[in-house]
Amino acid sequence: MPVDEDYAIRHAKAKVRAKVLDARRALPPETLAERDVARYQRISRRLQALQPRCVALYVSRDEEPGTLDLLWDLAEAGVEVLLPVLKTLAPPTVQAKGGGVPAWARWHGEELGKPVLGIPQPTSAPETPEILRLADVIVLPGIAGTTDGARLGLGGGWYDRALTFARPHTPRWLLLNDSEVMTEVPIEPHDLKVTHIITESRWIDCIQ
Repeated sequence: MPVDEDYAIRHAKAKVRAKVLDARRALPPETLAERDVARYQRISRRLQALQPRCVALYVSRDEEPGTLDLLWDLAEAGVEVLLPVLKTLAPPTVQAKGGGVPAWARWHGEELGKPVLGIPQPTSAPETPEILRLADVIVLPGIAGTTDGARLGLGGGWYDRALTFARPHTPRWLLLNDSEVMTEVPIEPHDLKVTHIITESRWIDCIQ
């Protein structure tokens, strides 16, 4: 990709991220809570049907589509949860183009530890990203997406690198607000698609 085109895409991504993050931060707490409940109900029904043994999830920040109720439900149901550990792994075996990939840790309901980038971290021993092969469902954060599965992430590239270690056909669920489902989002060749998008009013089976 030519340098000027690469810059243009990265600049376009930054503009979308800034716009969405400003809109999220402007939402009142009661609206955030209502949307979280609606998404949670849809996700819970689908998980009850799928009966996964292991789910890779994320710990949501205040303005993000919430995952805390889902985390505790999975732990209480005995489902193994994998959470990202937000640090770069040093061993060459887990390096990927563009940098390292995050470690992951198994979580079974224990208290979360000190936040990194505002995200509470699991306290169990970190493991290499190959552990993602255990996940029957992967729930992802993001900024925006399209109905054909394009995902605009937060900019760190962790998930795009880590997802290469998951099983190829594992469902990838992106949690968004309705307004963040767009007709198109700027993407680069390394950006991986999702299989489903869940908002406060929709469950979208993305066209693959």
